[in-house]
Amino acid sequence: MITALPRAQKILLGLLAALLLLAQIAQPYPEIALLQHIPTLAFLLASPWLLRRWPLSTASLACIALFLALHTLGGRYAYSNVPYDDWARALTGISLSDATGWTRNHYDRLVHFAFGALSVVPVAEIARRWGGLTTRGAALTVLAWVLAISCLYEMFEWLLTIVAVGETADRYNGQQGDIWDAQKDMALAALGAILLLPVLRRSR
Repeated sequence: MITALPRAQKILLGLLAALLLLAQIAQPYPEIALLQHIPTLAFLLASPWLLRRWPLSTASLACIALFLALHTLGGRYAYSNVPYDDWARALTGISLSDATGWTRNHYDRLVHFAFGALSVVPVAEIARRWGGLTTRGAALTVLAWVLAISCLYEMFEWLLTIVAVGETADRYNGQQGDIWDAQKDMALAALGAILLLPVLRRSR
């Protein structure tokens, strides 16, 4: 039962559930919305049991919830169409693309980087608490997790483009014409993890 969770964790899960519901209002890409939001929905449904069976610290759950929140926002706009330029222009009068010279939507790059960075605390906690690993062993586990999941996800996207109808596949894939998209995504996830690994030494 969710009542067995600490108050802070119930709030995190509640906020994530509220964001997931808000993301469905006037959904601009309904044809791929289910594909995008299944992971978050599955986590929310399973988390009370999972967290009771394998408790995590609030810091670890916050990392997971933050990543899924970023993913939920990206999923609403099929990633390639997250209107961050419009938001930046409304706040500052200039878009990020104008300021940086970007020619593609880079929100997907942010989320891949965040996946690596936000995996460090929860994966290391699991590796140390239930795997009995040292800090070094936990760090290696984090890198193995990030690289393996990134690779599997890119293969999933590739297979989806084979079986899905053209426009649906293109919108989900989000390659935006970059033939090195998969490699860059995996590299950013690894970079995110590497940059956050020093946190493990401080938390040892």
